[in-house]
Amino acid sequence: MEVTNNSPLQQRQLGSTDLQLSVLGLGTVKLGRDKQVKYPSGFKIPDDKTVKELFSVCQELGINFIDTAPAYGNSEERLGKLLPNKNNWKIMTKVGEAFENGQSSFDFSAQATRKSVERSLKRLGRDYVDMVLVHSDGDDMNIINNEGALPELEKMKQQGLIRSFGMSTKTTEGGLWVVENCDVVMATCNLTDDHDAAVLQRAKELNKGVVIKKGLQSGHADKSAGGSGIEAAFKHVFSQPGVTSMIVGTINLQHLRDNVRIVNSIISTD
Repeated sequence: MEVTNNSPLQQRQLGSTDLQLSVLGLGTVKLGRDKQVKYPSGFKIPDDKTVKELFSVCQELGINFIDTAPAYGNSEERLGKLLPNKNNWKIMTKVGEAFENGQSSFDFSAQATRKSVERSLKRLGRDYVDMVLVHSDGDDMNIINNEGALPELEKMKQQGLIRSFGMSTKTTEGGLWVVENCDVVMATCNLTDDHDAAVLQRAKELNKGVVIKKGLQSGHADKSAGGSGIEAAFKHVFSQPGVTSMIVGTINLQHLRDNVRIVNSIISTD
């Protein structure tokens, strides 16, 4: 089938799981948190009506994948309240980091991990979560070697509470370990940072899921912010091996439509 700029987004299988994700996923930091974020300009957290419109446009464009986290303020609660046909979406949330009273805190213990997932299920109004990632504080290997989060997520997967798990990593070493031992890694890839290139290559070799974060450098890829441009950023990400999906965190409907149009044009010429 010929892909046009107006076609719904392509979906790709998340590694060896049975999850099919749109090649762009919606990041929801801006739905619940506007403090201590690294965007080039400020923004206002959108009201419920605007969020519902955002979800409607996502459905129109073929976006079926949403990224959230307890660290994103009240993002999970808003998804549970406002997301239409909530079981039709693939949702990824996280454990390990919470953001309350303007401060982040971290707890990677097994007990905190289970409590976090159970709280996310309640907030989201779901019986299970499609993907749960450990939200790394930067010391990936300490979390992997000395904390109980990942073994607990494995147990919760066996119990049917989550369908897949992994980590949003900060280091190449951590990313490679996650690819070797988990279902999915959330890795960094953009025109100024390719430290996870080996992670992407290994994920492709092992057929593991890869979700890209910071592909647009938190908005800094835009030429208006001094970057090389949105199209160049997307071309770079989708030229890498093994990429399942990339997260975009816009709440601007025109930007979202433009992103889909650009990605469709890139993928159609692969």
